[in-house]
Amino acid sequence: MVGQKRIGDYGVRIGTLPKGRLNKITDVKGVRVGHCTIDTEENKTGVTVILPREENIFINKLVAAGFVLNGFGKAQGLVQIEELGTLETPIALTNTLNIGIVHDALVEYMVGECAREGVHITSVNPVVGENNDSFLNNIQNRAVRKEHVFAAIESACEDFEEGDVGAGKGVSCHLLKGGIGSASRVVEYGGGSYTIGALVQTNLGLLEDLVVGGRHIGPAIAEKIGAEKLQEKGSIMIIIATDLPVSSRQLKRLCKRASVGIARCGSYIGHGSGDIIIGFSTGNTIRENDGNEIRSIRVIDESRIDPAFRAVAESVEEAVLNSMVTAKKVTGYRGNSRETLADYLEEYLKIERGES
Repeated sequence: MVGQKRIGDYGVRIGTLPKGRLNKITDVKGVRVGHCTIDTEENKTGVTVILPREENIFINKLVAAGFVLNGFGKAQGLVQIEELGTLETPIALTNTLNIGIVHDALVEYMVGECAREGVHITSVNPVVGENNDSFLNNIQNRAVRKEHVFAAIESACEDFEEGDVGAGKGVSCHLLKGGIGSASRVVEYGGGSYTIGALVQTNLGLLEDLVVGGRHIGPAIAEKIGAEKLQEKGSIMIIIATDLPVSSRQLKRLCKRASVGIARCGSYIGHGSGDIIIGFSTGNTIRENDGNEIRSIRVIDESRIDPAFRAVAESVEEAVLNSMVTAKKVTGYRGNSRETLADYLEEYLKIERGES
């Protein structure tokens, strides 16, 4: 077990639905997450890779969907997901100027994976998302290389680290340290239990707007540290995974509810923000060239979808807060630094309890 102190360990409860075993996106069976972190004086960045299933995903595609809440972003692979409604590669997250390099690495990875199974591919749709981490990272160095992507894939596991790791190393959230965060919820359908999990790369929001579990604590922290008054420009990448059997259209509806989780933390999704949600379901497999002209998939009753909406909203809200409290203070490029929410949250909660 990683053993990091997460938002629930501070006594902050988000929502009402039960959590998954690890309270991470990897509570969806088969999903794994890996990081590779670059941490030098000049570069604070990296790559995070979400592996959606254990089998070769190009041969065993998954139902997928995407939703662009605000489009000031450079994500790749969304066009084909929108058109076909399927996912055929892992999903990688990195910084803005490393999108192309990471895309190329995923192509190489998938070519190799398919070659091992005797599958010759001439087209593949890598999915890559990004945040601009240039406040803490000399982004022009384009420090993330192919070997870092492969290292992240190699390290993929269920109980992965959160905070200032991988693609979360150099990002900021509500003008504090952001990072990678995750959470999950369990819902009941047809007498069975299903999991909905979220993973976020957080780089958005103003400190004065920050809300933690319904407590508007941002202004007090902003006053204490003298936070600058800025226009919101940041971004967030959100990955939603579930084993709930849904269509691509239904999955897109789930993705849209991620906006509720962002808003509950205080972001209003500013003009300069790239807020992009990508979802996939392991509840149906679309097998490549299986010879069937007619395919059958299972989907939930549309009129019963509300618990899944709630699960997405709660998971994203908690994932954002987990990304912040697990991140340590980071000083990076040009001496710029971001404080950790954990230090100020402890103090705020003590005051609230009358302990200081």
